[in-house]
Amino acid sequence: MRIVVLGAGTVGHSIAALLCRNGHSVTVVDNNADHIRHVNETLDVRGLHGSASQSSVLFQAGVTSCDLCLAVTGDDEVNLVSASMGKAMGARRSVARVYAPVFRDLSTFDYQRHFRIDRLISLEHLSAMELARGIRHPGSVVVENLARGEIEVHEMLVSPNSKSVGKTIRELDLPGRIRVGSIVREGESRITSADDVVEAGDRLTVIGSRKEVDAIKPTFCGESGRKLSVVIAGGGETGYHLARILEAQRFNVSLFEADRGRCDFLAAQLQETTVVHTDATLRDSLEEERVGAADVFVACMGEDENNIMAAVEARDIGTAMVMALVSRPDYAHVVGKLGIDITVSPREVVAKQILGYLNSGPVISRTPLGDGEICVLEIEVLEGAVITEHVLAKLSLPERCLIAAVIRSEFAFVPGADDRLKPGDNVVVMVDEANADAVVRMFSSE
Repeated sequence: MRIVVLGAGTVGHSIAALLCRNGHSVTVVDNNADHIRHVNETLDVRGLHGSASQSSVLFQAGVTSCDLCLAVTGDDEVNLVSASMGKAMGARRSVARVYAPVFRDLSTFDYQRHFRIDRLISLEHLSAMELARGIRHPGSVVVENLARGEIEVHEMLVSPNSKSVGKTIRELDLPGRIRVGSIVREGESRITSADDVVEAGDRLTVIGSRKEVDAIKPTFCGESGRKLSVVIAGGGETGYHLARILEAQRFNVSLFEADRGRCDFLAAQLQETTVVHTDATLRDSLEEERVGAADVFVACMGEDENNIMAAVEARDIGTAMVMALVSRPDYAHVVGKLGIDITVSPREVVAKQILGYLNSGPVISRTPLGDGEICVLEIEVLEGAVITEHVLAKLSLPERCLIAAVIRSEFAFVPGADDRLKPGDNVVVMVDEANADAVVRMFSSE
């Protein structure tokens, strides 16, 4: 594929290197001559010196005929403008990296739709999602945000005392806009059907808005037991996103931050999280806040060294599980020897996300779920597609396929049997990997 990467900093360079290793034709643009020189010397790419927000530079980079335009400079506004321009000039797909949460907040303004960008990604939010996945727990955790964040996918562990045990999905009489997407039982995962019987210990993927999913949690999780205690060291964007993900679930969350002004902001934004003004890099602070009694300690401060040292101190004090955010790849072989259970690299997380965008035809993104036997597709409905001929109930969809969400105009929803897809819709589909190609063909133009 032909890919244009706008920005040759740490993130842009790592993405370009990944794409080169996968055999893609890559052009990298940056307004820093030293960055371009470094890219040309170390990677098999075409480096171009210039501003990513200038049309003449984008034209020289070949954005008019590229398959994917990735705007990953260090400036949110430049990324929005350049990704929008790339899409308007002919790029098949465009993706912009943003840091400030306001750009992904649909409550005030939809930047993605306004600028006609296919996807806005946040390294900090993706890292928080990956950290959340690594925390083992008896309840539920947000696995993924879909449909521009309006639809969420939660993973729920069915408890033995829940009223769903022994009943089929059909018999549970769930709300019409809730879907049970997949089931994992004894290590095997599959798309659910209405006749599947729920058993204790099943892990179910439930799809809907956060409010709707929260309302049906007792159906599967039963009575709430002891909440796991999680200590997050670092109140930056990653720590903030992680606290938001966990605080509404089965966790008691404490967030440590050394900057008093940032603490005030966090306390105002996080309703169920205890914000503590303290320096998590100091062992005395960790001991004073009784970190050793916590179930999980997550270090996600700004510096790798601080994260590693804080995690090691937490382990030494007695925390059951320790996790750390580590950006530098050369630290990977060290952290395991230090007793850190899980490390998350923002570079690797965003790289995995970018690989999901390298698709042809109507597919916008493709993400494996769980053990990879099931994939989540975000697909654009093209004019003349078979999928638009009937309401969903009358379509001959492949076996074990679920239309999970539809993004239409300015809103997203979980569709019902009587809904009909229209050209221009973006649709989230959960399907067995073996049937994915058959589903994609139904969305393509004849």
